[in-house]
Amino acid sequence: MPIRASERARYPKDWPAISKRIRERSGGRCEFEADGARCEALNGQPHPITGSKVVLTVAHLDHTPENCADDNLLAGCQRCHLRYDAAHHAANAAASRRAALQTRDLLAQEDR
Repeated sequence: MPIRASERARYPKDWPAISKRIRERSGGRCEFEADGARCEALNGQPHPITGSKVVLTVAHLDHTPENCADDNLLAGCQRCHLRYDAAHHAANAAASRRAALQTRDLLAQEDR
């Protein structure tokens, strides 16, 4: 997954090397598991379910970019990585919506 500019400073300077090492550890295959079976997606190949070209990414299991311990990182296809992060993304989106509404309400109060 591309790193948002606003989050880039949270990643260590050697993130490209860390990411490459984790993707190499995976043998070019997604490391996520579902129902006890490892995902069969292979880097650079059509995804076995979606058919899209697989680009392995590296997921932080605790969603904390500063934590780059090997046991906190998994190489994943786009599908598995997005599915793993779905609840986290939804929570962030909800928090962003709440903040935007609060800002709107504050601005409306100032206009009165």
